[in-house]
Amino acid sequence: MCVKEVMVQNQVGLHARPATFFIQKANEFKSSIWVEKEERRVNAKSLLGVLSLGIVGGTMIDIIADGSDEQEAVDSLVALVESGFAE
Repeated sequence: MCVKEVMVQNQVGLHARPATFFIQKANEFKSSIWVEKEERRVNAKSLLGVLSLGIVGGTMIDIIADGSDEQEAVDSLVALVESGFAE
């Protein structure tokens, strides 16, 4: 299992468009992937789950992956979040 904490950089957070990019990236990996915010964990491959966390800019989240490509999955998703989703 691989876990990394990252701060959401873009001002509006993970609203519909960035969340869609995030989910598309998560679905490129075989590993099970979760996003955790304040003890609440959701499937990173679920749009409804990710949106339900209400993640806004400046929020710290954990990206957790478990599987054959877990390290690559976490690194890739952390890079996407740190890029601010090109907004």
